[in-house]
Amino acid sequence: MPSTRRQVLSALLGSRLAPAAPPRPNVLFLLIDDLRFDDLGCTGHPFARTPHIDRIARQGALFRNTFVTTPLCSPSRASFLTGQYAHRHGVIDNTDRSALSHRLETFPRALQRAGYETGYIGKWHMGVDDSPRPGFDYWLSFQGQGSYLDPDLNENGKPSKARGYTTDIFTERAVEFLSRPRSRPFCLYVAHKAVHPEVVQRADGSVSGDGVFIPAERHRTLYKDDPLPRRPNYGRPPEGKPALLRPIGNLPPLGPQTSTDDETIRNRLRMLASVEEGVGEIFRALDRSGRLDDTLIALAGDNGYFYGEHGLSVERRLAYEESARIPLLVRYPRLIRPGTKIDALALNIDLAPTLVDLAGARPAAPIDGRSLAPLFRGQSPNWRRSFLIEHHSDRVFPRVVNLGYRAVRTERWKYIRYTDLQGMDELYDLKSDPYELRNLIADPAARKALPELEKELTRLSGP
Repeated sequence: MPSTRRQVLSALLGSRLAPAAPPRPNVLFLLIDDLRFDDLGCTGHPFARTPHIDRIARQGALFRNTFVTTPLCSPSRASFLTGQYAHRHGVIDNTDRSALSHRLETFPRALQRAGYETGYIGKWHMGVDDSPRPGFDYWLSFQGQGSYLDPDLNENGKPSKARGYTTDIFTERAVEFLSRPRSRPFCLYVAHKAVHPEVVQRADGSVSGDGVFIPAERHRTLYKDDPLPRRPNYGRPPEGKPALLRPIGNLPPLGPQTSTDDETIRNRLRMLASVEEGVGEIFRALDRSGRLDDTLIALAGDNGYFYGEHGLSVERRLAYEESARIPLLVRYPRLIRPGTKIDALALNIDLAPTLVDLAGARPAAPIDGRSLAPLFRGQSPNWRRSFLIEHHSDRVFPRVVNLGYRAVRTERWKYIRYTDLQGMDELYDLKSDPYELRNLIADPAARKALPELEKELTRLSGP
């Protein structure tokens, strides 16, 4: 056989034998409000029972170094949706950003243009407006922070009154959406109110209410005898952190007396139990419909939360690990091997480009994040070694007034530059001090790292 003919035949046979590219995945994203990186069984919690959530990681990928670029609800939610830093998308705080949030170029809009059926269920929290946003064929939400019991809802532009526990209601509607007959791929975004405390948000971003955590009645006594884990920086006064040592009105200094109490933490984990049960119901719905393995399931928190580290409680916003670090789990057996562990630095701004990439869609606006798809395949060419954490000043909580900052985190270092305060910057060697107890900003040896960190911070803070 002539060589040219053999080459043509070999190419034809090779094309027949080559594995077909996976079809466009269905997409299900589960966002949990204020979920810490270590609140799950699969991320090391000693007694939290989260087997269905853990299944996402067990049968998919567990990202062990995932962070938000602004550790605050509204900016982080906008970053998940757009793939942009807060200074680009403009949702920089928790004040009423309703009008702006109608204009955001989100990944569901891109997927909808690419032929996906899209749905949004849950807490929007970029303002108090509950009306449907562009990009969603189905919409279910509530005004502002909503309520855990018998919530008032907006379903596709029409008000309705639901009865029951909000987490359960969102799960029921998600199962209904996932169980529909359809001939095209879907994208469903489920944003739980859990595990946020019950408060009422005003238009200026301030909140009223006592901030209690309300689990479902069936979980009221869960974990009552389990001793809580505490990190080594729990209850420690913030020595070397002049920004946190400032006297503020009649607030007590940070320390053991300002740290999160045990029952608050248990109630958060009890609230998570309802989300966990809902994930089990969602798995069963996808299995019944035959779509489970064709669906990319991702779960994350919108920011971390302090459990008394550095004396901080019922707060996030700051650049420390407990606030900026989140869990990220992704299951998609067409692409991800079970039990995959990924240590590369991943960010909330990476979700949008990942889903746009896998859906074969096109973004309509610049994206700051990167598709995680190469990491699913075990590839990490020129992956990031640093990222920006930013927070813009607001006047909602007295403890963080005038506490705007821009910070750069690398695999080893974290440098925090406060934008409203002079002489209060912080520098941590995370390799030797993972709990950020020793501010090295005045240490001559550590300061050798500063020029490169400052250069990187300038680069990341650009347009």
